Amino acid sequence: MSTTEPIRDTEELIQFREYYHTQHPQSRNYALIMLGLHSALRISDLLNLKWRDVYDFEKKCFREHLCLVERKTQKRTSIALCKDAEDALNQLFQERYPDKEDYIFSKTTDHSSPLCRSQAYRIVRAAAEHTNQSEHISCHSMRKTFGYHAWKQGVQPALLMDIFNHSSYEITKRYLGITQDERDGIFLGIQL
Repeated sequence: MSTTEPIRDTEELIQFREYYHTQHPQSRNYALIMLGLHSALRISDLLNLKWRDVYDFEKKCFREHLCLVERKTQKRTSIALCKDAEDALNQLFQERYPDKEDYIFSKTTDHSSPLCRSQAYRIVRAAAEHTNQSEHISCHSMRKTFGYHAWKQGVQPALLMDIFNHSSYEITKRYLGITQDERDGIFLGIQL
């Protein structure tokens, strides 16, 4: 049985991220990946987002924060929408001119129905095929990739635990594969 992994290599991450933007342009799929990478949300939460969650139809602008109750934990979370995710969403918004009750990541033929998990998996897998380590990449890899790169860029472990709603740093380390990376660094760095 394979384990879902984060995309650790920066070049592979760029290839993965840009697949639906440059190589095989599809705004919905690009927005799914960009929001998935930048929000650390589980795929079930991503697929259930509606346009009203990210766009203020009265003010005609994107919201600064995405606020929702996570399906798995039933905990309330607030996520700042970064420029890259907002740009991807805006591109999709300009193509669709959606209703506020439409799902963001909907079926092509029916915007009132969200994509199913298996279709989201196929979207992620197609983009992953263009990286060197695509074998262990799934929808959950987007969440893990966010955490892994946040950790590598110096984000405090306590903040990552809070973002992921983990009860201990050990769970977060195991979740992101940090323990093995730390061990590998020791073995590869020792000069005898």
